[in-house]
Amino acid sequence: MIIDFDHLEETVIPHFRGGEKETRSRMYTDENNKIMRGKLEPGASIGLHVHEGNSEIIYILEGRGKVIDDGSAKELSAGMCHYCPMGHEHSLINDSDEDLIFFAVVPEHK
Repeated sequence: MIIDFDHLEETVIPHFRGGEKETRSRMYTDENNKIMRGKLEPGASIGLHVHEGNSEIIYILEGRGKVIDDGSAKELSAGMCHYCPMGHEHSLINDSDEDLIFFAVVPEHK
């Protein structure tokens, strides 16, 4: 299967999980995974949340920002990957002056 994000409809989610501004995402979803390319503009964030029943892998494609990972802030930039295991909490924050573009996979654990 090929997923061409450029041909998927963009979804705009205001204040995603209680975050700031909006998250833009092109996403493929089935019963096992969410696979997405997302964008946070400067000052935008995905709010702090716990992964229950799934985990998340986020790979930074462009830009820089930080992740709050179980209460600890860690800097991220292009080429870095963040993993949030099931049962843990995280938040993704664009605290830079450029867009933060990321690729994420959320596999369901059955």
